[in-house]
Amino acid sequence: MAGLEFQCLQARAERYTAAPSLTLTLEISEGSGRRIDAIALRCQIRIEPARRRYSAAEAERLNDLFGDTGRWAETLRPVQVATISAMVPGFTGSTAVELPVPLSYDLDIGSVRYFASLDEGEAPLLLLFSGTVFAVEDGRIVVQQVPWSAEARFRLPVRTWRAAVDAHFPNSAWIRISRQTLDELLRFKTSHALPTWEAAVRALLARAADPAEPPP
Repeated sequence: MAGLEFQCLQARAERYTAAPSLTLTLEISEGSGRRIDAIALRCQIRIEPARRRYSAAEAERLNDLFGDTGRWAETLRPVQVATISAMVPGFTGSTAVELPVPLSYDLDIGSVRYFASLDEGEAPLLLLFSGTVFAVEDGRIVVQQVPWSAEARFRLPVRTWRAAVDAHFPNSAWIRISRQTLDELLRFKTSHALPTWEAAVRALLARAADPAEPPP
């Protein structure tokens, strides 16, 4: 069985799902012309941050993830996005398969902080493939592994990621805080009769920006 070749053709944002998600369209080719009956496919998706340029504003927002730009030669390492499993139906020659990719908007996650820091352009992705290939030869089932060297690169438009997230959380961001901190924030919000959590955070930011104000 000849080696498999993978190519990512496109990505689209899913608007009618329970949670934010993208769909990647993969093309899988087998060069010998022998029939593939199925592939139990695994795909590890990583960001390759060193493969694009960044504006000064983007670099400032990425400081939390990669540190100062003077250290980026050492710190600009791949960032994990997701590991996806899918069953690929039988084919001969080549086939296209859709790979659903669930997304998060938890800013504690490195890939989310990366995407949220970009203004525009594309995010360079590396797709690493593994799995099991099933075929029938001379009436016998033949099982082989997808070679560990199988990979594909894709430049995901930032607007596509943002459209997938905004379909569920428009103009919003998620941060994780402890219950103790939440209780203290609630007391501040209540004592100052602030209508929303955002108003409470903005009031605290305003106090922090004014050194003449006493701490809450």
